[in-house]
Amino acid sequence: MSAPGYPGSHNQTPYPMTQPGGHSVAPYPSAPGVYGDPGQAPPPGFNMGYNAAPNPVMYQPGPMGPGPVPGPEYGGHPGAISPAPVGTPAVAVGVPPGLEYLAQIDQILIHQKVELLEAFIGFETNNQYEIKNSLGQKIYKAKEKNDCCTRNCCGSLRSFDMKIKDNMDREVIRLIRPFRCVSCWCPCCLQEMEVQAPPGTTIGYVKQDWHPFLPRFSIQGANKETMMKLEGPCFACNCCGDVNFELKGKDSDKSIGRISKQWSGLLKEVFTDTDNFGIQFPLDLDVKMKAVLMGACFLIDFMFFEKVGEANQRSTVFS
Repeated sequence: MSAPGYPGSHNQTPYPMTQPGGHSVAPYPSAPGVYGDPGQAPPPGFNMGYNAAPNPVMYQPGPMGPGPVPGPEYGGHPGAISPAPVGTPAVAVGVPPGLEYLAQIDQILIHQKVELLEAFIGFETNNQYEIKNSLGQKIYKAKEKNDCCTRNCCGSLRSFDMKIKDNMDREVIRLIRPFRCVSCWCPCCLQEMEVQAPPGTTIGYVKQDWHPFLPRFSIQGANKETMMKLEGPCFACNCCGDVNFELKGKDSDKSIGRISKQWSGLLKEVFTDTDNFGIQFPLDLDVKMKAVLMGACFLIDFMFFEKVGEANQRSTVFS
């Protein structure tokens, strides 16, 4: 006894379909080429789907769990984020929660949001930033936290805590800047910033190094051991151009990355203190050091590019 063949095969006719009650109905019409001969190869462009794997997609930064969470366009939770096409996610071993995505990228864009109250009347408000990948997708957001008196009386020297949150509104990084001097004439009390990830766990520091002419910084680990160096120009002023702070190895003068203050246009530069930065670093750099470099970028912004009221921004280590 032969088994029934595929509908539409060359050797057998489709068997009739039976409904409840014993009535037979005509078989479904067989579209040519839909089923076809099992031994025949599919037409060009036809995807059998047996061994094909979907393109790997990195979701940033999904909630903790065994796998990524689909973004809103795939029917996920409204709080989920859009996928970032950066390749297969690596196993997060020793990576602070929420920073897994940093292992997949080698550059970050930081855009300061325009505060209308600050732009029109000069009243200093808490700085807010959007942190994006190279495709312009928002991956984190940052907001300064301190009081009104500190912001408007201490200006760009002010101390603050800055919370960096992912798109699920989880705080993943905290930056702590104490009140310090910035002039090269006071080498005993130069700028410093502590970086925590997650909040409460210190992963590194950004420390200003004394130099009579150049803005220099040490990128340090959790035990204050120097990992990298950061060096800017003698005159940190972006007059119609970018200002680059070169990232170098601890014992090398070779540049391995940079933090760039990007020219935002004449109107924005003159009438607001809204800044755009780009950070470039080696792809295989420790994720914790990538987070510390983000802290260094914010420290540089406050030191050299923050304008408060009628006070001009600093351009050198002398002022």
